[in-house]
Amino acid sequence: MKLYSYWRSSAAYRVRIALHLKQLSFETIPVHLLKEGGQQHHADYQQLNPAELVPVLQDESLNLNQSLAIIEYLDEVYPEPALLPVVPSERAQVRALALDIACDIHPLNNLRVLQYLTGPLALTEQQKLSWIQHWLTTGFTALEQRLSQTAGQYCFGDQLSLADICLVPQVYNALRFNLDLQNYPTIQRIYQHCQQLAAFALAAPEQQTDAVL
Repeated sequence: MKLYSYWRSSAAYRVRIALHLKQLSFETIPVHLLKEGGQQHHADYQQLNPAELVPVLQDESLNLNQSLAIIEYLDEVYPEPALLPVVPSERAQVRALALDIACDIHPLNNLRVLQYLTGPLALTEQQKLSWIQHWLTTGFTALEQRLSQTAGQYCFGDQLSLADICLVPQVYNALRFNLDLQNYPTIQRIYQHCQQLAAFALAAPEQQTDAVL
C-alpha cells in the first residue's frame, strides 16, 4: 500500500492512525502542500486526485481518496481491530461523531480555505486566526456536549473507534492555532488518553519523514 500524505494534513493523519492501529505496512509518498506552489496542484498528482487534496491510498489497483472512505475500506478488508461497532445504531452514532469533526469542523480551518482568506480576500494573519478560533469554538462546543453523553474512555464508550481517529488530529490543529481547551474537558481527556497509544504516536505529524519542525 502507498499513502499520499502531508505531515500536517488532518485527513492524512486520520488514515495514518488507522493504518498503524491495524498494523499494516505502507509506504508514505509525501505531497508537500506548500512547496512549488503546492505539489497537490501538479499535473501528475491531479491525475491521481482531481480534487488536489490529500490523502490518497493506493492498494493494488485501487486509488481511493477521502479519509473516512479510506478508513472504512481498511476496516472492511482488515477487520481487526474493528473501528466501528457491530450494532447498527451504535455504528451510526460513531459515524455521526466522526462526521461532526470531518465535515463540520475541519473544512473551515483547512489549508485551502485559509489560503483564500489571506489571498483573494486579503485578511490579515490576526483576522485569519480569529476565523479559525471562531469556527473551532463553535464546533468544539457542540462536540463537547455530544461527547458528554457518549464518551467513556473514548468518544463512544470504551471502544476506540473512527470518532477518536477524527478527534485527535482536530485537537492537534486546535492546539496549533492556540485555542483554549479549558471549556472542553471531555475532548481533552480523550485526546490525552489516545496520545498514550502507540498507533497515535507513530501517526503524529512530527514523526513523519516529511515533517518540517
